[in-house]
Amino acid sequence: ALRRYLSQFLSDPRVVEIPRLFWLPLLHGVILRVRPRRSAAKYASMWSDAGSPLAVWTQRQADLLGQRLRESGLPAPVLPAMRYGQPAVGAQLQGLLDAEVQRVLVLPLYPQYSAATTASLFDGVADWVRRSRRYPELRFVNDYHDHPDYISALTGSVRAHWERKGQRAQHLVMSFHGIPERNVRLGDPYADQCRNTARLLAQALQLQPEQYTV
Repeated sequence: ALRRYLSQFLSDPRVVEIPRLFWLPLLHGVILRVRPRRSAAKYASMWSDAGSPLAVWTQRQADLLGQRLRESGLPAPVLPAMRYGQPAVGAQLQGLLDAEVQRVLVLPLYPQYSAATTASLFDGVADWVRRSRRYPELRFVNDYHDHPDYISALTGSVRAHWERKGQRAQHLVMSFHGIPERNVRLGDPYADQCRNTARLLAQALQLQPEQYTV
């Protein structure tokens, strides 16, 4: 299972932007023969009886969002989907189509847009569309890095942490997942959106520039 997951992930041209002629022989001839064995114990240490923490918490998010929609008088099925692994994007979309759902909103769990994450997910949706005779109306959320509700949620999380510690931090470090500098030079907006998120969060927390680091 780990080998299959890594094969899917590392075969994605959005993730590894190396000419396929060179990359795929290296991936299948060397990396996938060695890396799964080295990584298996690390993955196993994170697993619980319920399974992968990512799958468990993503399902929990979907359940809570569905509950909130019902309470708001806007009942709609909310299904989690994984770009790599299960439940697969295509399978979940097919399930919605089989249930006669006519309009689908694709909401990535990536607040900041990046080709390696958001665009890859959209590729997965497009792959299913290409194989399908019919499909529902599709809408996509590109990013929400500066949405007031997202910034409010981050602000609440930081303040809750400070309250648990009994004091306000002297300095806040905001860490984001990194991407290659080459991707930024080619026009990926991820880094700029991360900095904008950090700026808005700092404003909401009333932090001066010298009181936080990105």
